[in-house]
Amino acid sequence: MSRLRLGFWLIAVPMSLLALATIYPLLFTANVAMKTRRDYILDRFSLTDALRWENISAAWNSVGMGRYFVNSLFVVTVSVLLLLLLGSMAGFALSQLRFRGSSALFLGCLAGLFIPFQVIMVPLARIMADTALIDTYPGLILVYVAQFLPFTVFLMTSYYKGIPPEIVDAARIDGNTVYGVYRRIMLPLGTPALLSVGILNALFCWNDVLMALVMMPSADHRTLMIGVTSLRGQYSDNIPTFASGVLIAAIPVLLVYLFLQRQIADGVAAGSTKG
Repeated sequence: MSRLRLGFWLIAVPMSLLALATIYPLLFTANVAMKTRRDYILDRFSLTDALRWENISAAWNSVGMGRYFVNSLFVVTVSVLLLLLLGSMAGFALSQLRFRGSSALFLGCLAGLFIPFQVIMVPLARIMADTALIDTYPGLILVYVAQFLPFTVFLMTSYYKGIPPEIVDAARIDGNTVYGVYRRIMLPLGTPALLSVGILNALFCWNDVLMALVMMPSADHRTLMIGVTSLRGQYSDNIPTFASGVLIAAIPVLLVYLFLQRQIADGVAAGSTKG
């Protein structure tokens, strides 16, 4: 029993500290968002004495956060749908279809995981400017798809490799085309992985700042995260209003994790252990 208790505390204490380190910034941000500017300057770490929702309203209305929210929602939705479509098709082809060069193609997709956006940022921005895609929604969507497609292909390929090839062979014998096998067999079987990778890609796109900042210089086309940064100026610094903007941008992410945490964990685990 003593060894079991020791093992429990060796796991519980680090995990509790990790949970506290994760939750504290959110609680601190929420506390600052409810303060006045004067209260924050006097003591930034003290607890607020009232819930001042006017800071949330000021952050929402001062820089047009509603428009930025709609922009982010549109870009993220279209990007995730394209990623799921292309990633699931590529995963099916690389895992179940037998053709020459499939292994090399899969390794090429994996290589994309090791190329950070900062490396290709300047040439990509020039290409987008030359093709008139800079400061457009299709341009940002294409960047998101190109950046996160290798991860999607990797996860879907790993998941589909766990499906017995006999299922695909039986479907082909029954008269299904390759597209029919993909639509009738692989898509339903890949629902857990599709849900997981869809949620993760949505979070990646929603939280992005750098790619949106490079691709969307115009104020009208900014995403929500870029809109939050505009709440702080060079000569004006209303931290409670800025914290309110951060809280607005974080609420959708928190809701996704709160209600879909099991699907995220199950899908990632399934994709990483099969194959």
